[in-house]
Amino acid sequence: MMEISEDSLFQSVKEIIRQSREKVFRIANSTLLLTYWQIGKLIIEDEQQGKERAEYGKYTLKNLSQKLTLEFGKGFDYTNLSNMRKFYLSFPIVDTLSQQLSWSHYRLLSSQDDKNKRHYYLNEAVQNNWNVRDLKRQISSLAYERVLEHKKTSNESIHSVLKDPYIFEFLGLKADEQFSEREIETAIIDHIQKFLLEFGKGFAFVARQQHISTDTSDFYIDLVFYNYILKCFVIIDLKTGELSHQDIGQIDMYVRMYDDLKRGEGDNPTIGILLCSEKDETIVKYSVLNDKNNLFASKYLLYLPKEEELKQIIDQDRIRFELDQENKNP
Repeated sequence: MMEISEDSLFQSVKEIIRQSREKVFRIANSTLLLTYWQIGKLIIEDEQQGKERAEYGKYTLKNLSQKLTLEFGKGFDYTNLSNMRKFYLSFPIVDTLSQQLSWSHYRLLSSQDDKNKRHYYLNEAVQNNWNVRDLKRQISSLAYERVLEHKKTSNESIHSVLKDPYIFEFLGLKADEQFSEREIETAIIDHIQKFLLEFGKGFAFVARQQHISTDTSDFYIDLVFYNYILKCFVIIDLKTGELSHQDIGQIDMYVRMYDDLKRGEGDNPTIGILLCSEKDETIVKYSVLNDKNNLFASKYLLYLPKEEELKQIIDQDRIRFELDQENKNP
């Protein structure tokens, strides 16, 4: 009989315990979601049969809360029962509930009145394995509104992945201080997981300061990613000052070189993104950025603005984007 080392035994037992706990959690989570969904359903059905007065539902929930709390203890106060009611209204088809998400996830999702927003955040949370804190940040930073274009079809496009602006408050860099492109680049690498979360789905880190060599010159690209949904490389050039025609010409050259020297047989054309602290829309309009579908300029913020300020920035960018799309597709 083969002797098992102490470390090997420990690892084997640890894995059994881990798998068992995961299984127990999944079963408990699934049961909790179904229980709360059924309670929400009963509350709505009772309201529909009751008096048509706004006070009716509130009065009934308060009485129900008191009785359930006496019988079962915490977890059934008026607020939580209201959340169960909203949970059922937001997700009326029980089979569509994702067991990957917890009750805390669904409470946040149910707070979104817009069905399209709920659908977006639900899909993103499942696909990207967001924890509750990640989901809360995405909602509070208006991630849905910042995506350039929301497709009604299932086909992904670069416009349905990119955002404008990007918010990098997690880098810990103060907005009122000056930083070099190298310092911002280093901070991104130090917080690469959060950067990928902010940047959107499908991105995987490839390289920093990737060396591209031609017969006559050497070039270094700030950041290189691969998007496995779009099946293409995405190269990023960081700019801390005002955007210039030289910056745009450089990213255009980088994209052409990358397609020629690095792009694989099964890859789609490379995409170039200029991440800039200041974006001159006149320069964007009268440059190759306005003509090409694989070159983009997005603004980045080193802080999370107040909601109204962020909405104003988003509205301005969306109007410009929609006008650009109309001009490209008359």
